[in-house]
Amino acid sequence: MDHCRAVKDAVRVGVTCYATAETAEALGVSGHRVKIVRPLEQFRIDLWTVLPFDTVHDAAGSLGFLLAHKCGDKLVYLTDTAYCKYRFKGLTHILVEANYSLDILRQNVVDGSVPTELKNRLLKTHMGLETAKGFLRTNDLSRVREIWLLHLSSGNSNSARFKREVQALTGKMVYVAGEADGT
Repeated sequence: MDHCRAVKDAVRVGVTCYATAETAEALGVSGHRVKIVRPLEQFRIDLWTVLPFDTVHDAAGSLGFLLAHKCGDKLVYLTDTAYCKYRFKGLTHILVEANYSLDILRQNVVDGSVPTELKNRLLKTHMGLETAKGFLRTNDLSRVREIWLLHLSSGNSNSARFKREVQALTGKMVYVAGEADGT
């Protein structure tokens, strides 16, 4: 619910929304403005071709998206997942989750600011910096113009460090959405 709270309102005011059948059912939305999509079944929105793919999260029907524009841009959007089993070629933009770093998370458990149960959930459902860097290493970055780090935890991350490490690894422009400060 944290990422789709406004879907009912969006549909009501005429915005077309794309979701898996499981997500639409969980949200209680239907109608001609709700387009059901399935993993690995490509569809088009104007000049974009969209390929949804399954992700590893604790919500039924969670997806990542590979978007290809007619002009040649190719973007992957990947958040709320522990890892990605897919590899992509020809990407120009990468939006990838970097929710936590293992060292920060472990220290927060020791300090008592993060319960062990939350740590275990994060490890199973969200991508840490180390996994995000592994994802970047295994994909074709030759055409990538920018990388966006998404969904950083306010307490288990450090945006300046994450940005610095990913820039050093990739040599690409890196931006942090939301600029979490690690506190």
